[in-house]
Amino acid sequence: MAELVDASVPKFAPGCRWGGTTEAPVVLFPEGAIRVEGTGRIILELCDGHFSLAQIVQKLEAQFILAPKDKIRADVQTFLEQLHPSASSIIEPFSH
Repeated sequence: MAELVDASVPKFAPGCRWGGTTEAPVVLFPEGAIRVEGTGRIILELCDGHFSLAQIVQKLEAQFILAPKDKIRADVQTFLEQLHPSASSIIEPFSH
């Protein structure tokens, strides 16, 4: 498994996609669905294969200006790593 680094470009794994409604979005994956809200939703919306981890963190830093930058990066990395290694991976292996 590739390590998540600043140059990594996270995106949904094959078979995963957005579903639900605008007010109550869910991420659909072959084994089920998860409802995402708040910051988790913002992070996953940026995992479209176009933004690197560093760019995602920068966007969140601009949105949450009072939060410590090192905490934002750590939280984003932990969130994405938790979605990757499970049997129902939502994020595909990290590319650089």
